[in-house]
Amino acid sequence: MRTLGLIGGMSAESTAVYYRELTRLVRERLGGLSSCQLVLWSVDFAPIAALQARDDWEATGAILADAARRLEAAGAEAIVICANTMHLNAPQVAAAVAVPVIHIADATAAALKALGVARPLLLATRFTMEKAFYRDRLAALDLPALIPDQADRDRLHAIIFDELCLGVIRPESRAEVLAMIARGQAAGADGIIFGCTEIGLLLDPADMPLPTVDTAVAHAEAAVAFALG
Repeated sequence: MRTLGLIGGMSAESTAVYYRELTRLVRERLGGLSSCQLVLWSVDFAPIAALQARDDWEATGAILADAARRLEAAGAEAIVICANTMHLNAPQVAAAVAVPVIHIADATAAALKALGVARPLLLATRFTMEKAFYRDRLAALDLPALIPDQADRDRLHAIIFDELCLGVIRPESRAEVLAMIARGQAAGADGIIFGCTEIGLLLDPADMPLPTVDTAVAHAEAAVAFALG
């Protein structure tokens, strides 16, 4: 089994999901007491979130590149950035190490295509929905994504940062996001991307009105495929 190097803490809530999913997937593949062989570098998210708010992505990239180098030195054979938004810094991370970076958007695209989705609704932080790095990568894989309108993007961003990243799950917020999904479906979406690794804490893909990919799970599946490949 190859050793995975996880850059976590963004947020700690969803990093726990990664650990659980990676362990579950390896046990399903290998059976018995098997679990995923990994090293984890969990960053302090508070200063990174402050840099995000200031649009200082060069500084966030330096933090993640340093984490990747530490993971590689600890024996990691691939890097897994446990967050969608921080894949904006994936090029800096990839340049800092000799091992591959398993990209969350590529894993998401593969999962969407397996479900027959062609026009997904991207639900994520405002950064991931509005900046080009994520949607352009999906579009290059023939998956042009819809995003909610400005008011919904602002509200979803607040739900993620002010609630889900803190482990707060509110039924009222669940209802609001479901209403966003209904509006996306009316606008022509034929699938849903939980494009923030915390959204799966709020909603279950199995309960959605359209085929849905939880990016944390899809990313974990791609990482395990590499680890056991």
